[in-house]
Amino acid sequence: MELSTKTVTGTRISPKRMTIDTGESTFTIGTDGSPLHHLLGAYAACVNSTGSQVARDWDIEIESLEVSVEASYDSRVYLGEDVDARAGFQGFDVTIDVEADADRETLEEWLAEIERRCPVSENIENETEIAVTLSVDSA
Repeated sequence: MELSTKTVTGTRISPKRMTIDTGESTFTIGTDGSPLHHLLGAYAACVNSTGSQVARDWDIEIESLEVSVEASYDSRVYLGEDVDARAGFQGFDVTIDVEADADRETLEEWLAEIERRCPVSENIENETEIAVTLSVDSA
């Protein structure tokens, strides 16, 4: 198995802002959207990049592509209220508006291939192990 690794480092600016360094670029979560917006945006962007790759592989010319991702969550959990709910999104509604030089049947197969190959949607759909290590700098 050949794995590719991606790493980001976040540095706290304030309680709701963090600079993210990808090694290639930086952006600020909290200024350029909330962490939840970034997750939804990552999903949309992965559909775009995966869809573009599949289109290249299949000789499909994409004229335009718009991806809308909507999801709801119970903010009471984040706010620390004692409720019986998950902190995360309850589901995702994704709408893909595409203009391309392919018929509907081909585009439906294209979409199935995007769903199979998109790393972000695959991580959202399936349980992925998370290992968290605490490193404490004492004062």
